[in-house]
Amino acid sequence: MKTPQIVTPREWEAAREQLLVKEKELTHARDALAAMRRRMPWMAVEQDYEFDGPEGKAGLLDLFEGRRQLIVYRAFFEPGVSGWPDHACVGCSMVADHVGHLSHLNARDTTLVFASRAPQPDIERVKARMGWTMPWYTMTDEFDGDFGVDEWHGTNAFIRDGDSVFRTYFINSRGDEALGSTWSYLDMTALGRQEEWEDSPEGYPQTPPYQWWNWHDAYGGAEPAGG
Repeated sequence: MKTPQIVTPREWEAAREQLLVKEKELTHARDALAAMRRRMPWMAVEQDYEFDGPEGKAGLLDLFEGRRQLIVYRAFFEPGVSGWPDHACVGCSMVADHVGHLSHLNARDTTLVFASRAPQPDIERVKARMGWTMPWYTMTDEFDGDFGVDEWHGTNAFIRDGDSVFRTYFINSRGDEALGSTWSYLDMTALGRQEEWEDSPEGYPQTPPYQWWNWHDAYGGAEPAGG
């Protein structure tokens, strides 16, 4: 292996400062992209899709758990997929391993769920084995085909206005690599991080940064906004 040049601490710091300029440009570009997502048109979801969940039958609206926003990751865990029946596919399992504590998303009125074709007993068994705690539903109709995740994994974002549901964004392929943290999930939603520094349309919910952050066991029983 041919290593880079070996330099003094002062030279190393100068090189880091030079690269930091590019990194800040990337951060600003990422913020601008998230601002564009918040201005994407919404697509009305006319069908009430049906899922099986730990508590029985559930419609798409139920997956929100009373919150205003919903993120659905389509994980491949089902007969015919590598790893079945002991595991979900390797890539989807890595995504699951990266999911942060969901209480932080919930504090921003956002619910994250996974969805697969596997029956609930198999999902619960693998979740227990792997230590995963996210809500994980079984698709029972054409949800995957209608939202671009019948042949490949992907993450859809939705928002609701009362009982009306809208699709707001979709990320798949290598775009999923960046997901897992609270920030990356919020950045793909219609409302974003909901912090005052963000470039969001007028009237969007925004609060001061840092002030809403909390320990994951200290958010209490904050009620969903309902919306």
